[in-house]
Amino acid sequence: MTSERQSVRDGWRPAHGGVVCIGETMAALAPDPSSSLECADDLRVSVAGAESNVAMYLADLGVPVAWVSAVGDDPFGRRVLAEVGAAGVDVSGVRSDPGRPTGLLVKEPTGSRTRVHYYRGNSAASAMGPDVLDDDRLRSAAVLHLTGVTPALSPSCRNLVTTALTAPAAERPYAISFDVNHRPALWPPSTAATVLRDLADLADITFVGLDEAQELWGADLQPFDVRALLPNPRLLVVKDGGRSAVAFRDEGTRIVPALDTEVVEAVGAGDAFAAGVLTGLLRGEGMERALRLGHITAASALKVTADHGPLPDGSRIERLLALSTDEWAAGTSLRG
Repeated sequence: MTSERQSVRDGWRPAHGGVVCIGETMAALAPDPSSSLECADDLRVSVAGAESNVAMYLADLGVPVAWVSAVGDDPFGRRVLAEVGAAGVDVSGVRSDPGRPTGLLVKEPTGSRTRVHYYRGNSAASAMGPDVLDDDRLRSAAVLHLTGVTPALSPSCRNLVTTALTAPAAERPYAISFDVNHRPALWPPSTAATVLRDLADLADITFVGLDEAQELWGADLQPFDVRALLPNPRLLVVKDGGRSAVAFRDEGTRIVPALDTEVVEAVGAGDAFAAGVLTGLLRGEGMERALRLGHITAASALKVTADHGPLPDGSRIERLLALSTDEWAAGTSLRG
């Protein structure tokens, strides 16, 4: 008989338990969206990290979630812990390292895009290794969420992710969710494509953007080609920007259009989308509703300059989820 937690590993049925997200979060500095770094007089301080972004949105959506990582024993580290914890995420598993700094990123607006400068070499989180997987929070988790950012940080971080993904399914109580999250600036030339493909194919649930799949594995790839490259995840979700998301699973394929949304900055939207889909799966929603919740959550990130934006109120979310397929596809808007 299949257990409920095992069924989440299948990728689309309900389960009890929460989510543990493992990965680095940095302090983030950014000028006003209309200013350049060279001319700006003031920089805003926030926090940024793919895995903690997912964790904060999961908390917003009512999912019990812990973020496990390391920060420096410094003001930036304390700022990170305070902000992630204030979002309702359990941060008690985050280690404070007195010998290494908290990572830092600086955002540089460049027209319609945002360039990111990383200062995370020798950071506290880059020293993480497979021992992180011994955290007690994983014993009761339904899902462990990882991303392709972590294996780019250091050999020990890559070992952490590889160890998690190669552990026999029978020996872990949780499903593993993996978002490819390709960050070219973090990888030595010609190394990311093979590593990220191998890791993504080991996960139970894999998220990948079509644009990053094309950048990594072939400019002409379409969603069904990505599935051919990644045949093993029980659930593969290919995000095609602001157009749609395609879910591949054993029982078939589901395509759900994205929402018409005002875009202020795209950074963080993929993390929000993953949180929405995982929430839908944990609630036992059908695949279409899970993808819709991903789109709704992503829209909240697209409308702000920070990585984490406010969700619509619960009643509006429920109304959107309850739309017929034709009503949703007709051009539902979350502008304004």
